[in-house]
Amino acid sequence: VQPGDTVFVFARAADGARLPLAVARLRVADLPAELTLDDSSAMTPQTRLSAFERVVVVARVSRSGNVTPQPGDLEGQSGVVASAGAVSLAIDHQRD
Repeated sequence: VQPGDTVFVFARAADGARLPLAVARLRVADLPAELTLDDSSAMTPQTRLSAFERVVVVARVSRSGNVTPQPGDLEGQSGVVASAGAVSLAIDHQRD
């Protein structure tokens, strides 16, 4: 990876649609990082992160800078966690 590559960190509902509820965008050069995903980082005002008890948190390095997953992107994700809890992620695999 390169320092300028884009990193997307997002939370999606554990059950239901796989669309992100909340998202943050940073660069590889910013890692490691601590950040907060909450209602202020919601993708849409109608779908608030706080309305979901269980989520999955994903971090993805995108060499293209495109939010849509691409083969070769690097990724890591949590298991199902409480939406109000702390999560530690390791970006540990490459997308096919």
